[in-house]
Amino acid sequence: MIVYAETSAVLRWLFNEDAGEQILQDLQNSEKVLCSRLTLLETRQVIHRAESGPRISEGEAADLFTVFGQAVTRWAVLEVSAEVARRAEGVFPLEPVRTLDASHLASALFLRESFPDLLILSTDERVRRNALP
Repeated sequence: MIVYAETSAVLRWLFNEDAGEQILQDLQNSEKVLCSRLTLLETRQVIHRAESGPRISEGEAADLFTVFGQAVTRWAVLEVSAEVARRAEGVFPLEPVRTLDASHLASALFLRESFPDLLILSTDERVRRNALP
């Protein structure tokens, strides 16, 4: 199984929220995990925000950064190219789509050209439905 790790799923796993254990299993059982550079940016920013508020301590944030950093060393990261950006600017079957979601969708659809069986790992229903083949 080859998966595209979208930020919503990564955050559910890292923060041990609903379905987090299943997401971790999907990531661990995948032969390849792909993500957008956006996944890295968004995830790290959410950890920073959680630390600056009452949600997690500095030590917990450090642990999350470590776990995430270790996972990402095994992932393939797609940079946001001009081609992906153009696709993100377009229309999707199920609108409205938020800007970052459009960027994730465009990245996943671009990657699906090389990996036709790509599974989109997302907890966002609109992202999943827009990514259906």
